[in-house]
Amino acid sequence: MGVKPADALSDQLRRIDGKGYKAYKDIAGAYDFRQFTLYIDHVQGDPFAAPSRVRVRVSRPESGFAKETTANQSRTIALGDFLTRRFFRQAKRLSKGSRGTGKGGAIAIDRPGQQILRRSSFFINDEFVEARFFMGLPAFGRKVAGRDAQTMYFSELPDIVNSTMFFSAIDEQSLYRHLETAEDADAARAQLPEKGLIAFIADNSLLPRRSGIDDRPLGDPAAVRFQTDDTYRVTLDLPNNGKTPGMGIPRGVSLIVGGGYHGKSTLLHALERGIYNHVPKDGRQFAVTVKNAAKIRACDGRSIAKADITPFISNLPLHKDTAEFSTQNASGSTSQAANIIEAVEAGAEALLLDEDTSATNFMIRDRRMQQLVAKQSEPITPFIDKVRQLYTEKGVSTVVVMGGSGDYFNVADHVIRMTAYLPEDATEAARAIASRDPAGRQEEGGKNFGRIADRIPEAQSISVYRRNRKMKIAGRGLREILLGETDVDLSDLEQIVDPSQTRALAHAVYHATRFMNDGLPLQKVAEKVIADVEKNGLDVLVPHITGDLAEMRGMDIAGAINRIRTLQVRQA
Repeated sequence: MGVKPADALSDQLRRIDGKGYKAYKDIAGAYDFRQFTLYIDHVQGDPFAAPSRVRVRVSRPESGFAKETTANQSRTIALGDFLTRRFFRQAKRLSKGSRGTGKGGAIAIDRPGQQILRRSSFFINDEFVEARFFMGLPAFGRKVAGRDAQTMYFSELPDIVNSTMFFSAIDEQSLYRHLETAEDADAARAQLPEKGLIAFIADNSLLPRRSGIDDRPLGDPAAVRFQTDDTYRVTLDLPNNGKTPGMGIPRGVSLIVGGGYHGKSTLLHALERGIYNHVPKDGRQFAVTVKNAAKIRACDGRSIAKADITPFISNLPLHKDTAEFSTQNASGSTSQAANIIEAVEAGAEALLLDEDTSATNFMIRDRRMQQLVAKQSEPITPFIDKVRQLYTEKGVSTVVVMGGSGDYFNVADHVIRMTAYLPEDATEAARAIASRDPAGRQEEGGKNFGRIADRIPEAQSISVYRRNRKMKIAGRGLREILLGETDVDLSDLEQIVDPSQTRALAHAVYHATRFMNDGLPLQKVAEKVIADVEKNGLDVLVPHITGDLAEMRGMDIAGAINRIRTLQVRQA
């Protein structure tokens, strides 16, 4: 599009002042504001509709951000994240906010949480720095409020841009701390395989959160900071933080035990969020986990499409097939079995489980129950009898929070006991108890774990069209996506942490359908989508530029596809 002088936008707003709201459509285009170029990509058609999509582009040399701020992918992503946060704060401070009718007057950008994510809200390369955000065009009733729009475009927006998109306006120390924190976290995560670890938590980390719905660190000065037991002490060498000691969780089967309210689930929560980098002062910025770790839980009522769950469930009554198990209403045990099988199929290297969110009959059958209900009458092979095979045969490690069953002592490589939020090695104590007081239960897992069947999804089973033949792809909050007429419940995908990820997932599922006609298994389909995003950015997922998408993993894409109730697959 040709770039017009900024005065042309001013003249246009004066001309349409007081006219019907649709007259705003005339302002779409690009405008030269000297220090930056303004792009009005999409103008909302109604004051109550989704706000208009807008971009601002500043020349990279004029922005003053040195090449070292984007020296690698870690820093590039962190710079975009930092500027998004800065833009959000400045828009909140410098914009008058809502005025007039509907959503008019608001200047808003994607709002990040505690995680540093690749986002579409900022695009940065060697040529320019670009912010993507939203503006609610003001109106009185359904009439254009041209004077208020002029204030937004010619006063408020320049102030936000000048205080956000130029290095001279930013606290240099805060910026580099943000970049270096992300760089160190990625470096720490990269060192895990060579050290035989699936996770690392640095000493002095602050793991407790304010609440279950507030992911910020606990503000209580009495909150206990993490200190590792000497048995698990590991020191990582990070590019900016240098020698960083902490606890390494080795590959294999690990139990986290301890009394109630002593920090077991808090530690597991840090591990499941450790797949992401965190902002400075989050408390978990040096708590990292392998990227393809999967949190597993039971999820009554989910749909399952031809998953081979025979490693865990077989010989169902009425001869129901479990080698190609399908249901629209899974039980707790069948859902958890499918969640594990699907996670391993999608490439999980580690599983994270908490007994509080697991199906009890899936996790354990004790000696007394085995005596009362014979194995031939019990279709479920409990996880306790498969967890070692999962590691020795498939290379998949497991971390289990367990406070109710000491039978797991027999299958654990490592036992970490949490006492008042501090860990200590209890492996030898657990083994001594297991030796002195045998569980007496019979192993039910057989000689082998069983197969993990690749499944090939069929594109025609995923529709994004409504009955009126209009396309509908959307994220609904954090835990649901909408594809055409189909709602997809993501409530058990607990490692999705941002609504912008959910929006991106909805589009990623549709993008994935283009790779489903080549006979590729689901893991490969998801990998193709991620490769596209790595090469072309999040913009590749949508037909237009938008600033409200955030990165996800291939495992998350596979997980979302697996939860589509219309999904049809065939086993390879």
